[in-house]
Amino acid sequence: MKTDTVTANGQPVSTQLPCTLEAFLVAQGLLPRSVVVEHNGEAVAPSEFARRQLQTGDRLEIVKIVAGG
Repeated sequence: MKTDTVTANGQPVSTQLPCTLEAFLVAQGLLPRSVVVEHNGEAVAPSEFARRQLQTGDRLEIVKIVAGG
């Protein structure tokens, strides 16, 4: 593994690559079940987080799910 960069919500983020999307979210302090993720323009189902591999230069859009009323 080496430290490299992915772009999350328009900001460069250094991370150990390759890694899974789930591992990336946990490293960023996010609960995988509390976010919606788009990976390189493709929506990713939460059931895919543990299998989806991130590579250098990937782009993520991460939106936190907020419950309440």
